[in-house]
Amino acid sequence: MYLNIGKKKVPIIIAKSFFKRLIGLMGKKEIDFGMLFPKCNSIHTFFMKENIDIVGLDENNEVIYKYENLPKNKIIKINYNHKKTSILELPKNTSEKIKIGTILIFNED
Repeated sequence: MYLNIGKKKVPIIIAKSFFKRLIGLMGKKEIDFGMLFPKCNSIHTFFMKENIDIVGLDENNEVIYKYENLPKNKIIKINYNHKKTSILELPKNTSEKIKIGTILIFNED
């Protein structure tokens, strides 16, 4: 799966398993892909090697929250029903063109 952001095609991994949700992007360097965490309304950046961008999505993939260049050792909670919310973690400075209210369309490979 991927997401077109401007002229950039960003691969997206869906964190479905417990292990993928637990590890996420921790310990990764030179991140060049994103991770989608379905049914999630909070994340942390403990043990991260790089800053990341965070995009919160509602059940229709509409952007309801955005944080660019989130530093290490932070906790982010979106005040929205976690069963209807997803969080998209992206490489730092990737979400610049994404605006609140935009509906993101994920494409299959």
